[in-house]
Amino acid sequence: MKNTILIEDNINNLTGLWKTVGTPFLSYHKNETFEYCKIENSDWPNKLWFRNDITKNDLPDIKKTMQDNSGLVLPYWDIFKTKSYEILDAYGFNIKTEQVAMALKLNHKFVVQNSLSFKRVSNEQDAKIWSDLYPNAFGYVISKEILIHNHNNVQFYLVSLEEKPIGTFMLFQTQKNIGIHGVGVIPEMRRKGFAEEIMKFALNLAIDLKADYALLQASAMGKDIYTRLGFEDLFVIKNYILKAE
Repeated sequence: MKNTILIEDNINNLTGLWKTVGTPFLSYHKNETFEYCKIENSDWPNKLWFRNDITKNDLPDIKKTMQDNSGLVLPYWDIFKTKSYEILDAYGFNIKTEQVAMALKLNHKFVVQNSLSFKRVSNEQDAKIWSDLYPNAFGYVISKEILIHNHNNVQFYLVSLEEKPIGTFMLFQTQKNIGIHGVGVIPEMRRKGFAEEIMKFALNLAIDLKADYALLQASAMGKDIYTRLGFEDLFVIKNYILKAE
């Protein structure tokens, strides 16, 4: 039962973040079958997602929306035990990436080495630094306008080493859960333990915010760190894009 609730909480936190950042731009849309968010001049969130299991009948509307809004990615939550993702595999979709949704019960603080400094983004200058740094870590753009319009609802943090910005992360709270998103370190600063330090700092912040659980979606690159910190796997997310025609 606990895992069922955490699965729902993980999806609600992630999609709630997308909806929140898209709303100021009038970029969030919803119909009976799915929701989507496409922000111009940004590569993120630009997602189309659905609550219930997907069917063949959903595909024409989904495909048309994705064709009309180039760059949309469809995350498939592999929780239905129906292999319905095979419909996407067969009808013109390719997997772009896979992630693992994870959760951690927050019951103790972590020891942080204090080699890094952390600054919450609250002005346009820091938003630009964060936005310029982010693609170096992830390979895609989050526009500074997203940070400027959402810094009250989403906590964007800039991470520095000796006053040089080297990384990013975001916190987004839903009920008693904190979603940790966008944890990244620029390539030349990787393999030095900084990503784990960022995570420990973020987890301590989540505890200070009285959260019960930390939630995230791990890439293959970051998953070992999260497992080492005690996160447990919940489900796989398959991120689909339309095949080029």
